[in-house]
Amino acid sequence: MFINEPPTCQVCGREIQGDEIVHIQMRYPKRKGFAEVKAYLKLEGEFTCDACAKSKT
Repeated sequence: MFINEPPTCQVCGREIQGDEIVHIQMRYPKRKGFAEVKAYLKLEGEFTCDACAKSKT
């Protein structure tokens, strides 16, 4: 996923909107002191929208 593209749900492919509750699967970072959290999440995380996460369980 490129940094300028909006994040999308890995299950349904819907675009994640601002202020929306999401579930992110990622490895816990070894480094500390991130300045750009959104950029790190887009590059390292896999987003799942709240509706898809609830339907899985």
